[in-house]
Amino acid sequence: MMAFFHPYVLFALPFALLPLGLRWLRSFDVPRLGSRPVDARSRLIDRGLPIAGFIAISSLVLGVSGPYLKGGSVPYRGQGSNLVVLIDRSSSMDDSFAGRTPDGGEESKSAAARRILQDFIAGRPDDRIGIAAFSTAPLQVLPMTTSRSAIRAAIDAQAERGLSQTDVGRGLALAMEMMRDSTTVGSRAVVMVSDGAAVIAPDVQKQLRELALEQQVNLYWLYLRTEGAKSIFDDGAPGEANTAQTRPERHLHLFLQRLGITYRAFEAEGPEAVQQAIDEIGKMETRPILTERMIPRRDLDWICYLLAAAAAGILTLARWLERPYAPVMPAPLMRRS
Repeated sequence: MMAFFHPYVLFALPFALLPLGLRWLRSFDVPRLGSRPVDARSRLIDRGLPIAGFIAISSLVLGVSGPYLKGGSVPYRGQGSNLVVLIDRSSSMDDSFAGRTPDGGEESKSAAARRILQDFIAGRPDDRIGIAAFSTAPLQVLPMTTSRSAIRAAIDAQAERGLSQTDVGRGLALAMEMMRDSTTVGSRAVVMVSDGAAVIAPDVQKQLRELALEQQVNLYWLYLRTEGAKSIFDDGAPGEANTAQTRPERHLHLFLQRLGITYRAFEAEGPEAVQQAIDEIGKMETRPILTERMIPRRDLDWICYLLAAAAAGILTLARWLERPYAPVMPAPLMRRS
C-alpha cells in the first residue's frame, strides 16, 4: 500500500494542468499559420510538449510529497523451527568451564553460549525464535519473533551478571508456555542452556507434565558441565548418595525423560563441545515451517524525481532547438529603363 510523508503537498497537483493550456513555444504573427502542411512529426511535438510539462510538474509534486510503499510481513514457507532458547543466568554461568573466574585467556560459560547461539541463529533465517532466562525467577526476554536484530539484542542482553539461584522448573514452564505463540506448521523446540539444576517443587512438576502434554515440544538440554562435576548420565557408585538434593542435575535429567515428549540431553565441557551440540540440534530442527518474511519500506520519491528530470530535459531540449522566426523580405522590383 502506498502512503506519503507529506500528503498536504498533493494539493499542488492541479498546477500540473497548466502546460495543457499554455503554449511552450514562441508564437508568431504569421497569417494563416493553420494552412501550413501538417506532418506526423509536427503533430507529435504539438501534443508531446504539453504532456511533458504535465509530467514534469506532477512528478515533482509527487516527489516532494514523499511517496513510499509500506513495509510489513508476508507468509513464507521455509526450513527451520519454532524455537525458544532458555538461558540459565545463575552466577555460576559467569565462571569458566574450569569453575573459576575467567582470566584473559579464558571464556565464561555464558559468554561461550552467547557467542555460539548468535552464530547458530545467524545461520537459520527462517526460524521463529523466543528468548527466556531464569535464575531466581523466570523472565521472558523476547516473545517469539522473526526479527533477527531483536533476537541478537536479546541474547546480548544476557551478558549482565547472574543471580545466585537456579529456578529451572519455572523457567521450563515459561519456555513451554511461550510456544503458544508458535505457528501451526513446523516443529516446536525448547533449547535449555544451563550449567546446573535445582529441586523442582511438586506443583511445578505437575505444571510441566501438563504443559508437555499440551504443547508436545521437542526439548533439548545443553548441560554446560563444570570441570569435576558428575555427569548427568552417571548413576554414581553403589551406596553413594543419589537424591534430588545431592544430585539435582541427574534427577532433572531423569524427570525430563519421563515427560512423554522428545527429549535429548547434551553434555559440554568446553566451547568446542557446545558448538558440536548446537550443530546437532540444528540438524534435528530443520523442517518445513510456515513463518513470516519481513518486507522493508520502499521509498518511491527517486522515481518521481527521475521522471521530472527526464520531462524537464525534453522541454529544455525543445526550447534550445526552437528557431526564431525571420520573415523573408520580398526582393525589390527592377525598374525598366
